[in-house]
Amino acid sequence: MPITPATAVSRSSDDSPEAVILLELVDEDGNTIGTAEKLSAHQAPGRLHRAFSVFLFDERGRLLLQQRALGKYHSPGVWSNTCCGHPYPGEAPFAAAARRTFEELGVSPALLGEAGTVRYNHPDPVSGLVEQEYNHLFVGLVRDPLRPDPEEVGDTVFVTPAELAERHEAGPFSAWFMTVLDAARPAVRELTGDSAGW
Repeated sequence: MPITPATAVSRSSDDSPEAVILLELVDEDGNTIGTAEKLSAHQAPGRLHRAFSVFLFDERGRLLLQQRALGKYHSPGVWSNTCCGHPYPGEAPFAAAARRTFEELGVSPALLGEAGTVRYNHPDPVSGLVEQEYNHLFVGLVRDPLRPDPEEVGDTVFVTPAELAERHEAGPFSAWFMTVLDAARPAVRELTGDSAGW
């Protein structure tokens, strides 16, 4: 990982350099109030920080889901929205969403638009980590073939609303998935049209 103003270098126990990822802490209105190291911001009770969630659709109006890689420390192996993550301190959420979509899935959205924000507090029952987030939502289209990074993504699938309902019932999905999807639905319907069923 390149060292940027949003990362710092510390030394691990074997004296090899280790990047520390910083997140942007915010107040209840989404105003920046500081920074915190990524893992510490997610440890209970959690610290409110800026995040983003991306929902990409194909030309048929199907939603692209990703299964998080098993090696991820937070919510490994569960299904979730197309891409989610955290802007670096000072990075625009839109830029972060586009950057991470490419880093994780190897594709740039053909279209990407803002879909509002949502604030939530979701503890993860398995890891004990807490998603205390002020989340910027984005919806868009994907047309190019995916090239997922296996360290980030275990699997991908395009689903209709009915297929999503079946998968969600079978589980497991990320703790935040339904919250961000429901908040993004007005923009999703505007993008996909009534016939897609979202």
